[in-house]
Amino acid sequence: MAARRSPPQAREPERSSTLAAGNDQVHSWTLVTSQALDTAWGIAKGSVMLAVSLLLATLCYFRRLNLHLGHRLKWWSGYLQRKFKRNLSVEAEVDLLSYCAREWKGETPRAKLMRKAYEELFWRRHIKCVRQVKRDNYDALRSVLFQIFSQGLSFPSWMKEKDIVKLPEKLLFSQGCNWIQQYSFGPEKYTGSNVFGKLRKCVELLKTQWTEFSGIKDYHKRGSMCNILFSDAILEYKLYEALKFIMLYQVTEVYEQMKTKKIIPSLFRLLFSRETSSDPLSFMMNHLNSVGDTCGLEQIDMFILGYALEVKIKVFRLFKFNSRDFEVCYPEEPLREWPEISLLTENDRHYHIPVF
Repeated sequence: MAARRSPPQAREPERSSTLAAGNDQVHSWTLVTSQALDTAWGIAKGSVMLAVSLLLATLCYFRRLNLHLGHRLKWWSGYLQRKFKRNLSVEAEVDLLSYCAREWKGETPRAKLMRKAYEELFWRRHIKCVRQVKRDNYDALRSVLFQIFSQGLSFPSWMKEKDIVKLPEKLLFSQGCNWIQQYSFGPEKYTGSNVFGKLRKCVELLKTQWTEFSGIKDYHKRGSMCNILFSDAILEYKLYEALKFIMLYQVTEVYEQMKTKKIIPSLFRLLFSRETSSDPLSFMMNHLNSVGDTCGLEQIDMFILGYALEVKIKVFRLFKFNSRDFEVCYPEEPLREWPEISLLTENDRHYHIPVF
């Protein structure tokens, strides 16, 4: 018997019910998917915002760190530059007129005089640059010794005939100058039985350095070595004390010649005519011991220095511009054709080095 078929009217409600159930299921899945996407986007958005916040915080931190390190680096750089500059006793060459314009501004009579003096050096004496020398009570000795070394000048003739390292003992044992124990090493003011040992070390250093510089033929190499040497305050101090002793030795030698009625240079007659330097002891106590401490070299000391080192020291005294004392030489009449070095001074107390 054949199966009975449902009438069309009965199947329509079933199809409608099935479609409605499918639509509800699709809507439910869409809603779930939308909620899931919203949740995922919320999480992702939060993560992105957190990452951005962390990135901005990191950038701010590194920016502040960079600024801090920059300030510290700038401070240390300035400190090291100041420290190096403070130890550099002879500075590099600078243009003469630029230096003058920087140092002598204004319209005071002295400033005008100095500007005219510097223009004289630049245009008529052909001095184009200047090397500034550290201002202290050794600067005359420093200016002279720097040029002797930088030019590679040889020993004075009398130093080639004698071992200058033995001169301290020679004064004591050969000439009976036991007063040498009162020699004072500039600001150190050291005196005592060990003065001979200290003087010997200073003179030995002078001999070693002078020998080394005079043996170097390359000008630039001598310049580089001068920059190193004249940045070492301890070595400089010993060299200048050695120069002071060399001056004292020459005064003592000439004084002994004078006692035997020998002819002596006129500058020494002037020296011994003063009450404060009538003999080597008074010269040492009243003048030489103060050099490097409370005062520098006086004009008559410059004569003695030039005589002892056998160099003609030409000094441009700028404050004496338009007078016959504008340019002077120490000594005035060298005994032989001695090499010439030049200095300039604005006040007879501090010296700089002119560069032609």
